[in-house]
Amino acid sequence: MSKNRVLTGADRLPEVEQSFVRDKRIGLLTNPTGRTSSLESVIDICANLQSAKLTALFACEHGIRGERQAGVLFEDEIDEQHGIPVYSLYGKRRKPEPEMLEQVDAVVFDIQDLGVRFYTYLTTLIYTMGACAESGKEMIVLDRPNPLGGIICEGGVLQEGYRSMVGAWPIPFRTGMTIGEFAKWVNSEMDKPCNLQVVPMIGWHRGMEYSDTGLPWIMPSPNIPTLDSARVYPGTCLIEGTNLSEGRGTTRPFELIGAPWLNGKKLAETMNDLELPGVRFCPTYFTPTFSKHQGELCAGVQLFVTDRHKFRPVTVGLHLLKAVQRMHPGRFEWLPPYKEGGKPFIDLLSGSDAVRTKLHTPTGLEEITAEWDRQAAEWEEKRKPYLLYGEESE
Repeated sequence: MSKNRVLTGADRLPEVEQSFVRDKRIGLLTNPTGRTSSLESVIDICANLQSAKLTALFACEHGIRGERQAGVLFEDEIDEQHGIPVYSLYGKRRKPEPEMLEQVDAVVFDIQDLGVRFYTYLTTLIYTMGACAESGKEMIVLDRPNPLGGIICEGGVLQEGYRSMVGAWPIPFRTGMTIGEFAKWVNSEMDKPCNLQVVPMIGWHRGMEYSDTGLPWIMPSPNIPTLDSARVYPGTCLIEGTNLSEGRGTTRPFELIGAPWLNGKKLAETMNDLELPGVRFCPTYFTPTFSKHQGELCAGVQLFVTDRHKFRPVTVGLHLLKAVQRMHPGRFEWLPPYKEGGKPFIDLLSGSDAVRTKLHTPTGLEEITAEWDRQAAEWEEKRKPYLLYGEESE
């Protein structure tokens, strides 16, 4: 394995044990990404700490070891390896209850996120911080890189009335923050903040994408298998709010977009004619093995990022939706709300009803983009007091 440029919070935990967790009973909220640069499990690291005791595990979407698909609910269990309880935060409850925290003094959080609002791990972190505040417990975040770098912020800010599991805080699509920085900002905004500590990384700076860190890429979830998927996800995740396949059930989720009725060749030509920076589109066919259009041959496009620095996934996602709306007005649909009286999923993903109600109008895309750019610029300024790392190595 190549020498790593970056040490994560998990890498540093044994080094900072005496400062952060000495004489504490700890509960660990993690998933398969909770590994060091040498691929050692953070569960094992916590279990082997000399001055602290691991007393509980907390599992969010996909399970403690990534054994469950997206959206699959599960209940509490006992960890076979360590014989301690694993509390589900993706079943009948979404945050730790007071009785779960009775046996811990601090909750340690170690999960690789994507730096994107609509990723349920961020929501689980927010809910857990709130639970720690209510129960008087400490929260310790082991920091990890933002896979897309920490400079660019993109997309609209979640509007009031649109909070959900895929968006629990008023932030843009791309936060431009690490998970530790994000936790610091949320804590400052909470009505009742928790006792928060962040174990910072060493060697990371804001200009780094994940591929620059030297760290092994471990799938944050089953449908983000590669950094290629992570790069396009902030924009093509919007496809989840439609009757198009976003490529779930293929080896290239979020890079493949299509449907049985879609004209992939025309869509590729339309998108390439726009000359959007840093991306090209290739017509393709695929058959999802699960999720939307399972077992059906879909025509569509594959996205190829040609310049990661110029590529703006959110803008690309909006143009894709607009193009399909124009090409197939009788076939394209927004998915209905999951439950009666709820909001359409596209509204929850995008953070307002603007995409659903304006995108089809003559100037809708330009209006949405202008407003989102304004909101992202405001966010860039708002986040500055909470940033832990500079734009270059110090």
